[in-house]
Amino acid sequence: MEPIRIGKVKEVYDEGETLLFKFTDKISVFDKIIPSMIPGKGESLCRTSAFWFKYIEETAHVKTDFIEMPAKNQMRVTKFFIPEGKGNPDEIEYLIPLEFITRYYVAGTLYDRIKSGKIKPEDLGLNSMPKYGDELDDPYFEVTTKFEKFDRPLTTGECIEIGGMTKMELLNIRETLFKVDRRINKHVLKNGLIHVDGKKELAFDAGRDPVLVDTFGTLDEDRFWEKKDYDKGIIKDLSKESVRQYYRSIGYHDKLYAAREKNLPEPDITPLPPELIKQTSELYMNMYERITGEKW
Repeated sequence: MEPIRIGKVKEVYDEGETLLFKFTDKISVFDKIIPSMIPGKGESLCRTSAFWFKYIEETAHVKTDFIEMPAKNQMRVTKFFIPEGKGNPDEIEYLIPLEFITRYYVAGTLYDRIKSGKIKPEDLGLNSMPKYGDELDDPYFEVTTKFEKFDRPLTTGECIEIGGMTKMELLNIRETLFKVDRRINKHVLKNGLIHVDGKKELAFDAGRDPVLVDTFGTLDEDRFWEKKDYDKGIIKDLSKESVRQYYRSIGYHDKLYAAREKNLPEPDITPLPPELIKQTSELYMNMYERITGEKW
């Protein structure tokens, strides 16, 4: 059977009523697929996400598209219609063509945008310029595009238009994701982890209620820190941020975004060094155990 879509990480197969996800060991940063494989990564993503789907259904009573995991790197899910371009408030049961991000600490691109002035401290409910790693008084919710070449943050009006939803439905999605994250945060805290931020995708069911789809709560979509280090004022990132930082350190990130700003050809991304491949592979496998409490 041929895949209907090959993404940055997984292959998608159409089974009629359902879809089958096959998770690969590919890894990507800055919307670029790195020409290196990370052993065990696909299995880690699949098993971690399957754990969260079942956990959230049981504890938060939020609907998901998860059906079963026929293999350690495969997930069978409910199939949703994918609208062309925009959602429609008159349609039912479709994938919302947006990505939803919840942030609890100043980190990643949020910090970059604060530093550059694109986001002001008052936008976050702060009275002064925050430091990297500061905990936010209130969670920061934002929505980006999904099917454009590069993800871009959207205004509330754009979210409503592209998602084909009402403002009340958008607010319901936000509160649903905060509820999901409260369960995630509480669970991983018991395992000595801080849940920093995360990205999720959703669909509407027949009653226009939000349904969690795709994957979430993994090292690809979410950021985790070591709590005991954070309590000492040290930030130890336990996500693929270490891979992003490698490409920042060698200057690739700056060259890539300079090319994008000027609409020039993008520089090819180089492979990861063998030692970083090994470290990243071990991180994905170890974090499966840390997040879920289950053995690899």
